[in-house]
Amino acid sequence: MRFSELRDKIEGISEKMLSQTLRMLLRDGLVSRTVEPSTPPKVTYGLTTLGKGITEPLEGLSGWIRDHAQDILAAQASFDATGPR
Repeated sequence: MRFSELRDKIEGISEKMLSQTLRMLLRDGLVSRTVEPSTPPKVTYGLTTLGKGITEPLEGLSGWIRDHAQDILAAQASFDATGPR
């Protein structure tokens, strides 16, 4: 995907935060960056083999969060109402 596509797909992320995150993911070997020689240069990002390997565990975590979102919100509201114990 191109930078602008990623930015548009991830609601509420600033360009600065997206750039920093992409740099970290590149450094970790989870994302690849390809620059095509054109004017202006076309830069695309994609998952590496290592990055593809983490998609299934992350989908499981996302599903768990979705399934337990109401419980998490209730716990947060309870904590906020009473403070730490």
